[in-house]
Parts: sequence; structure tokens; C-alpha cells
Amino acid sequence: VQLVESGGGLVQPGGSLRLSCVASGFSFSVYDMMWVRRAPGKGLEVVSSIMSGGGRTYYLDSVKGRFTISRDNAKNMLYLQMNSLETEDSGVYFCATEQSRLTVTMNRGYWGQGTQVTVSS
Repeated sequence: VQLVESGGGLVQPGGSLRLSCVASGFSFSVYDMMWVRRAPGKGLEVVSSIMSGGGRTYYLDSVKGRFTISRDNAKNMLYLQMNSLETEDSGVYFCATEQSRLTVTMNRGYWGQGTQVTVSS
């Protein structure tokens, strides 16, 4: 099982980034997926999630209207389009199979290695 994120980097406030995650070794299309952020000095926070068929989505209040999650099951890909980035969006972003947002832990499900997003002027 492997999840590999890409697309992170350094961007100025107001800028955009598109994160990608490629999955292999498991039946990606049947799993609900999520993007999780670990900001400096903070715990894991579910930023967004999407159902297996790409239907229902969830967004953290602070990113609603700025971030868009999507997936391409034919390509085993998960995406997070991030617009109007703010300094508070900085952190390591992980793609993972979905679990309860209240008790999210890296000891459960499948996780990627993370990609660093830094929003700074």
C-alpha cells in the first residue's frame, strides 16, 4: 500500500497550490479519502474529505470557499486545489483513507508521507 503526495511548496499569501496524491496497492475507488494537515505546534486536523464515488464532501470551516477536493478513481488520484492561501494554512498535508475527524490518528488506515505547504511573504 502506498500513498504519495506532491504539489506542496512555498507560496505567498493569496496564492494557489494544487496537491496531488497517487494511490497504489489497495482498492482506492472504494475508500472515502481525506486530506489532513499538521500545522506547526498543532495536532492533526482534517481539512477536507470526499466519499469514494466523489459525491459528498467535507471542508473545515476555515477553508470553505477556498479549497476544493476531488478525485479520479480511474487514475487512483486524489487532489486538493487550494486558493487564496493564508499563512494559517501552512503545515504538512497528508492524504489518507478517511476516519473519524474527532479521533484522527496516523495509527489507523493508510497514510502518505506528507507534503510541506508554506504560506509566507
